[in-house]
Amino acid sequence: MYMQLPLHVLLQVGTIVLAIVLTIILLIIVISILAYSIRIVPEYQRIVKLRLGKYKGIYGPGIVFIIPVIDRPITMDLRVISIDLSSQRALTKDNVEVTIDAAVYMRVIDAAKAVLSVTDYRSATATLGAAVLRDVIGMVDLDTLLTQREEVAKKIASIIDEHVSPWGVKVTAVAIKDIKLPDTLIRAMAAQAEAERMRRAKVILAQADYEASQMYLKAAETYNKNPISLTLRQLDTLLEVAKEHNLILVVPSSLEVTTLSTLAAAALKKQQEGSSATQ
Repeated sequence: MYMQLPLHVLLQVGTIVLAIVLTIILLIIVISILAYSIRIVPEYQRIVKLRLGKYKGIYGPGIVFIIPVIDRPITMDLRVISIDLSSQRALTKDNVEVTIDAAVYMRVIDAAKAVLSVTDYRSATATLGAAVLRDVIGMVDLDTLLTQREEVAKKIASIIDEHVSPWGVKVTAVAIKDIKLPDTLIRAMAAQAEAERMRRAKVILAQADYEASQMYLKAAETYNKNPISLTLRQLDTLLEVAKEHNLILVVPSSLEVTTLSTLAAAALKKQQEGSSATQ
């Protein structure tokens, strides 16, 4: 049989249990308040504090205390972030349609302005960057866009930075990642490049022919002034021809008999050397 406890004992036990439960709930509330009130801000972040809706100041890095309900903390990241601009179609100055892929690199330099001056500085910068990108592309021709991409990107970055400075934002760079051209224009540029290579090749061949003709002219002048040089040149040519077998040589009458004898002796010697090597 179970023993029935007195009523006052039950009341005491109930009071103790209730006190324990209330204590646990109170501890949970206190811990939650402390966790919310104490913020550890890293070096690359700042907290903009609004107290009852009014700007209180910028806090961090380190430990920052927040009053629950009264204070509203807004965390801002001061590191450089990149915003990809969606593919933008634009017309260049010479009416060529291009598609540009770009990215904007930016960072917050004034956390208070970034919170109080604009609703969403990232979205606003992306929208502004797309508009500026199309405007700048429209001010340059296609050749400038392709050959001076870095200068065009710097111009875009400077214009965007000028507009976002009141928001406490600094644009560090703009990168043009890709420039897409129409297929017809790509084929035309390829044909133009091929024609340019052919033109250069023809110019080089013409230059070589001109230099060779100048050398032949100088050689002719030398032979005209010194007939012995021409004779020696003829002998060299005949010696080269005499290396072949079963050939009939027609010798110019201007060569002397002794020269022909020397040539015949040299040819006979060559032939004998070839026969001995074959044996």
